[in-house]
Amino acid sequence: MYPPSTLLSMASTDLNNIEWTTKRLVIVYDVFDNHFDVKDHIIERLHHRHQFRTRRRGEINLNLSIFIIESRTYTSNLIFVPKCEPVKDTDLSMLKDFINSHNNMCILTGAGISTESGIPDYRSEGVGLYARSNRRPVLYRDFCNSADIRRRYWARNYVGWPRLFSSIKPNSTHQILKKLEDLNKVRCVVTQNVDNLHTKAGSRKVIELHGTAFKVMCLSCNERICRYYLQEIFDKINPNMTATSQMIRPDGDVDLSQEQVEGFQVPSCENCGGVLKPDIIFFGDNVPRQVVESVRYNIEHSDSLLILGTTLTTFSGYRIALQASHAKKPIAILNIGKTRADDLAEIKMKGRCGDVLARIYSMMDQCEKCTKR
Repeated sequence: MYPPSTLLSMASTDLNNIEWTTKRLVIVYDVFDNHFDVKDHIIERLHHRHQFRTRRRGEINLNLSIFIIESRTYTSNLIFVPKCEPVKDTDLSMLKDFINSHNNMCILTGAGISTESGIPDYRSEGVGLYARSNRRPVLYRDFCNSADIRRRYWARNYVGWPRLFSSIKPNSTHQILKKLEDLNKVRCVVTQNVDNLHTKAGSRKVIELHGTAFKVMCLSCNERICRYYLQEIFDKINPNMTATSQMIRPDGDVDLSQEQVEGFQVPSCENCGGVLKPDIIFFGDNVPRQVVESVRYNIEHSDSLLILGTTLTTFSGYRIALQASHAKKPIAILNIGKTRADDLAEIKMKGRCGDVLARIYSMMDQCEKCTKR
């Protein structure tokens, strides 16, 4: 029999796919079926290796050994994903044919693909940050002009960093886009996200339209440092403030008192003493010209544009759809809700990106196996 720690590690893949709500759950191991499962708190009454009778396989009652591996409060990775109807197989075939018929695609991704990794977006109905709180993103000019705003921003960023960015893992969308790149179907991925998940998944041709949260820049000398290094500095100069998971709410927000914010120390640039800012494009800031030109070049030399998980509300993303349309490139869109470019697309599909792409890739893989036979 495996020790509990090994069983829990073996179960991790299955557990990540469960659509949990925030509740007390127990991970159990079913010896009879060599199967992991998650039960609610009622199972906590059971003792280790407790024998109980359960209805299994029709009308047959069996005695099963249940090993309680761990009891913990879990929050689903899908808690930030808005509800949507399942996509029909006929609709899947249309998008599958689009992907099959193009071998030099530009792919534009937005926050809607990272919600499935547990990162909340801004605008999703009912589950986005705008729907769940009155908090709004910091504007570029406010960050630059106010030391108090920078202090609050960095204090919250410091606490949220271990959970909301550095430990987040790619989901099936990121992984399938990497597989499509390996099949030489992808020219580049242009992402509006700053979470580095495409790179973590192994994609090599990535243009980060809005920068990356994994780097920090100086507003004076333009020096850049790694965000992990800045976290170490924060730890040293703020010894009395520990970033803990208890500070992060189930909705992804961060609980900090005014006293904690006011006492938080923010370092200056080690090179020139200037103001440090995440290497991301804040609201009210401009995308660097070299990035805009790189995207334009790739659109012109692509054979199509596939848009995933974005409403294209910001013009920097919508502009890419306009460029593709003006260049007569076929456009397909997969997003749960409406987008700004729906009227530009030859295919518009409503659905969850991870679910749809996984099913499409499975269909493509089956077709390839049939062809080889």
